[in-house]
Amino acid sequence: AMEERRFRSASGAPIALRRRQHSACCRELSVRCPRLRLRSLSAVSSAVWLAAYGLFALSENSMVLSAAIFITLIGLIIYLHFVKIDQESLLVIGSLGIQVTSSYASGKESTTFIEMGQVKDVVINEAIHMQKVIYYLCILLWDPGDPQGVSEVVPLFQSSKPRLDCLIEVYKSCQEILEQRKTTPQAS
Repeated sequence: AMEERRFRSASGAPIALRRRQHSACCRELSVRCPRLRLRSLSAVSSAVWLAAYGLFALSENSMVLSAAIFITLIGLIIYLHFVKIDQESLLVIGSLGIQVTSSYASGKESTTFIEMGQVKDVVINEAIHMQKVIYYLCILLWDPGDPQGVSEVVPLFQSSKPRLDCLIEVYKSCQEILEQRKTTPQAS
């Protein structure tokens, strides 16, 4: 079963949280960011090309126009392939671990897998950013040398930056599966 709910990001942009239950101990949570708007894209391109045309009119060097077109295209490719993330997903599998996936606008995906044995907890942290309190979800990893300690904090949904109400939904889903792990005896 899949359900989708609408939320807002820290900056106020509309985002959607998709929750898919694969089985009792396997759940997928995805935050979808707003798609790239053609209007904003053409506005940036137009600004670059107008500036280039102004320089061309002054210098009468046609290389300026070629360079502007080239820079715009390269910039666009870099933006779509390395910067603009359309969706961030969390696949929580009780017995195996947590898979974190970022899907870029170009279709490229980057995935990180964290074994359940490394996961100490999933928590909501708060941070102060430019006089504003922002909340973020993160995975705490066990410190092998110190059973009470945390070796690493893995922040989640860094691109979509959901607000607290959305984070709480994701947090509850993760905790339900982490709780099952504590109640079921681990196979040694």
